[in-house]
Amino acid sequence: MRIPRIYTDSELTVGTACELDEKAAQHVGRVLRMQPGQQLTLFNGDGRDYDATIRDASKKHVHVEISGATATTTESPLEIVLGQTLSKGDRMDYAVQKAVEMGVTRIVPLTTERCDVKLKGDREDKRLRHWQQVAISAAEQCGRARVPEILPVMDLSQWFEHSQTCDLRLVLHHRTEQSLDSLAKPSSVALMIGPEGGLSPEEIEAAEQSGFLPVALGPRVLRTETAPVATIALCQWLWGDIGN
Repeated sequence: MRIPRIYTDSELTVGTACELDEKAAQHVGRVLRMQPGQQLTLFNGDGRDYDATIRDASKKHVHVEISGATATTTESPLEIVLGQTLSKGDRMDYAVQKAVEMGVTRIVPLTTERCDVKLKGDREDKRLRHWQQVAISAAEQCGRARVPEILPVMDLSQWFEHSQTCDLRLVLHHRTEQSLDSLAKPSSVALMIGPEGGLSPEEIEAAEQSGFLPVALGPRVLRTETAPVATIALCQWLWGDIGN
């Protein structure tokens, strides 16, 4: 039987017992209905997986004993920061989920000229918490022991400033002829993805003036939720840990 892998906010220390945080406890006790004596793999974002055995469990409270820890090898040597323009429905969820599976380091939701999603105040906080949970669930599924952070929504001037620390900054633009495989290997990449209607010429020009290189993936125009997945996969293939 497969051992469940669960994210928890709890501090994990080998040789000690601890109580899982409320969300993890409800998943283990209420959803999975696990019983004392059963095994779990836990992670809390510190880069390690922890072997745990349930000592007692109810629908709201779960106590476990930590018996071992293993450093994972699922993190890419390539740092990728994704600037993803907000989109409606479950398209943003898809982009976050798949970007995490592809090994992205952190995700910055963006507002752009043609973006048709407006988030402020409590609504923004609620969506950020939701996307962070999407990232956690994706990390659980794909075996990552570090969870990419979902940063607050930024406009383009904030995004340009935030991404300055990356070696290579890319903006997808299907009207350019420059391809990824023509670029030198970086250690970090900032990737900027536009909305469903695309970035405006003025936004692309502003990105270029801020050090972003326009690149194309091929002759077809990709949807806003497809573009980051395809681009991150290619970056990992060229410079990261896919296929290596």
